Amino acid sequence: MIKRTLLVAVGLSVCSVTLGQNSPVAAPPAAATQATTTTVTTWSDQQPAGALTQDAIETAIADAGYKEVEGLKFKAGVWRGKARGGNKKWSKLAVGPVTGRVYPADAPSKLNKDEVEAKLTTAGYLNVKDVTFDEGLWSADAQSSQGTSINLLVDPVDGSVVAKSHD
Repeated sequence: MIKRTLLVAVGLSVCSVTLGQNSPVAAPPAAATQATTTTVTTWSDQQPAGALTQDAIETAIADAGYKEVEGLKFKAGVWRGKARGGNKKWSKLAVGPVTGRVYPADAPSKLNKDEVEAKLTTAGYLNVKDVTFDEGLWSADAQSSQGTSINLLVDPVDGSVVAKSHD
């Protein structure tokens, strides 16, 4: 009886140490992490995993009502270029590399600065600051949940992170 009790006590202590080591201290909710990994890329010349092809990006631009596209390049985490719309005026555009969402530079934001800050804070970013709207996307400086400094590009409609770059 004593041997069984001792074995159970040792087994429980090993399991609790093992479980304690594998549990993150302040892990963000799985849904928030999953949502950002599908729409986020680091700022580089390489597209993220799951990114759309250039042909698919051009199709997304055409589907948004633009005709001719010029100077389309992957730059700073998003596709950038200009396109001629139905009004025959040229517009600068940014396009999300994973979603294909088109962000015209001259379109107003549906969110204001405070709403963008709140969305980023809810998504787990810390010390959100320098939030500005420029060329169709919000940009912000923040810290990740691990304390890393990070630059973000944010969707002006729903506040999701389109691209991020580590300082």
